[in-house]
Amino acid sequence: MSRLIIAMVASLVALTTSVAGQTSTGAVTKTETAGVTAQGTPQLNKNAEDCACESQALPEDLAIVNGVRITRQDIERATQEPVNRLKRQVIQARKQELDLQINSRLLAIEGRRRGINPTKLLEQEVIAKVKEPTQAEAQVFYDQNKTRIQGTFDEARDDILNYLRERRQADEAKKFANGLRQSIETKVEIPNATPPQDKAESARVLATVNGEPITAGDIEDSLRPLVFGVQEQLYLLRKNELELTINDSLLNQEAQKRKITAKALLDAELKPKQITEEEARTFYTENKDRVSGEFDATKDSIIRYMQQIEVRRAERVFVERLRAAASIQTFLVAPEPPVFSIATADQPSKGNATAPVTIVAFTDYQCPACAETHLTLGRLVKEYGARVRLVARDFPLVQHTQAFKAAEAAEAAREQGKYWEYVEVLLRNQSALEMTKLKEYASELKLDRARFDQALASGKFVDTVQRDIQDGLKLGVDSTPTVFVNGRRVADKSYDALKAVIDTALKVPPRKMTSGE
Repeated sequence: MSRLIIAMVASLVALTTSVAGQTSTGAVTKTETAGVTAQGTPQLNKNAEDCACESQALPEDLAIVNGVRITRQDIERATQEPVNRLKRQVIQARKQELDLQINSRLLAIEGRRRGINPTKLLEQEVIAKVKEPTQAEAQVFYDQNKTRIQGTFDEARDDILNYLRERRQADEAKKFANGLRQSIETKVEIPNATPPQDKAESARVLATVNGEPITAGDIEDSLRPLVFGVQEQLYLLRKNELELTINDSLLNQEAQKRKITAKALLDAELKPKQITEEEARTFYTENKDRVSGEFDATKDSIIRYMQQIEVRRAERVFVERLRAAASIQTFLVAPEPPVFSIATADQPSKGNATAPVTIVAFTDYQCPACAETHLTLGRLVKEYGARVRLVARDFPLVQHTQAFKAAEAAEAAREQGKYWEYVEVLLRNQSALEMTKLKEYASELKLDRARFDQALASGKFVDTVQRDIQDGLKLGVDSTPTVFVNGRRVADKSYDALKAVIDTALKVPPRKMTSGE
């Protein structure tokens, strides 16, 4: 399955922009041994405020430490740049989303007109028309960009070939999309949408495709996973900076109490272990592949690095002592995850169909973590009985080359009433999912092999798996396993964490889940 097919069919309606922000510096305080950093009130980028991605207004006081206020302004200078960068990503995503939705609808209309699915359509109109890059072209690209490429040409060749192929596919896809806009009635009323402020603005029509409207509300619905991801990043950035500021405040307070500077306090209290040459040599031996140079040439750098770690460790111990004896109140609140309506109709499920709690798990059969989570979810469904229902969705990752066909095979087994049994076999044999093995597992479960083999050979369930991928991307799924409980994405998938989430959900009147959206 081509990366472009997955990307175009699935993410034409779901933004794939990467949201990445630095959430932890690894530091215990901002002062360390250099003194407290003074902070002021920055002038915020007004444009970044237009993203409509703040979950709530920040309170003026973010913490009170032994009666000392830490305000919003105290942390804004340090977080201003990454916060604005994240907000600009949402602004850019909103600009791109209208085009993505238009192209998605055009693709669906043209597929219906030709009587083929979007995957086949893209194979015919994009993949088949792209000329494969040659090794000579990859060499030219490497020579032109070698200062920005790590490793030798032989090491980078496959990645370069993939990049050149995907770039050509993207160009061909753009050409195809532009052609569809000429042949299918497409009108763009408002190219640059601003975030709607109310229901009336949500109903505002931005474009029509073959007479069907795309509204501002449609755009915002598609952006919900991205916006929540940004909200989480904003929260973590601010939380990290707030924790450092609290630690600095405690150091300052203790230093004032002793009538010395914060640096003098740290110098007096920190007793880090001294790194020996023998310890440095051990580190070098264990990390030789990541160290450039022989031991004698790198010894001093290694010792400095290891000594810094010991200073941080000593500082952490001291700060934790100060925190344990302090009165600390914090008022920074984590964003509330959105509730998504997730399709459960015609999906493999286990448990009571009318259970007050529905768990939806997106899985990749080559993903080791998925196997572990599968066992955890099975245990919880058994323990909660009629109160919990488990619904399985497929999300084979591109890097797992056998996962897509394994998902097809699981659907072929479901057709014969043996889905869960077949999945158990797949997850026990994640390193052996080639076609011959998939058929062998079907025989072990006494499935009708002729029927099973025909389903795999014909690609009967390709669209079923592709639909799951598309739905997952709309929900912001970008890794596996991804678990939703009553429509809310769950970060911690350990048994204890999931149990706590289920217990909480059972106490709240269940939100009606849409089964066929």
